[in-house]
Amino acid sequence: MSVNDLRVVKTKQALHNALLTLLSEKPLENITIAEICRVAKVNRGTFYLHYEQKEGLFEEYFQEIMEDLYNSYEEPYRAVTTLDKNQIDPNTIRIFHHIERFKIFYRIVFSKNVPLTYYYMLFDGIHSLMKRDLTAHKTHNEISIDYYSAYQANAIIGLIIQWYRQDFTDSVSTLNKQLAAILRIGENK
Repeated sequence: MSVNDLRVVKTKQALHNALLTLLSEKPLENITIAEICRVAKVNRGTFYLHYEQKEGLFEEYFQEIMEDLYNSYEEPYRAVTTLDKNQIDPNTIRIFHHIERFKIFYRIVFSKNVPLTYYYMLFDGIHSLMKRDLTAHKTHNEISIDYYSAYQANAIIGLIIQWYRQDFTDSVSTLNKQLAAILRIGENK
């Protein structure tokens, strides 16, 4: 069976959705494979055809989110050779489109009812992205790339958390404009 087989895609999507539904109610360690299968409307054999354990399902879904986040983050770089933060067009910022697309997941991650592990997984993904970005696009001898990328990752997460606290009521366009303005302030100091 091919990974691109429509049946496989639909089954995995059903399992991802079931996992999200259950994660909104309780942490991963309290979720059983039987529950995932019941909510996804698939049998256990189908689950085990694709995953050895529930953590594999979670990891695969999380990796898909991170891949989409990476692609969204890099979108402004696609149109230019060097990104000037003073001239950034808010319409090229795609990170908040990503958050909106995976809003259910982010609601779970920032909920006070889930283990901090989810937050740290997100932090590690964004930290890795920032570190890769800094290594590729900018060097500064006085500042450790590890510390600077951690600082930037927390800044991005801070914006997302604030948006979450407002129940994602501001539009993506508003968040794009806010981020562009914040970046301009940082560059003008």
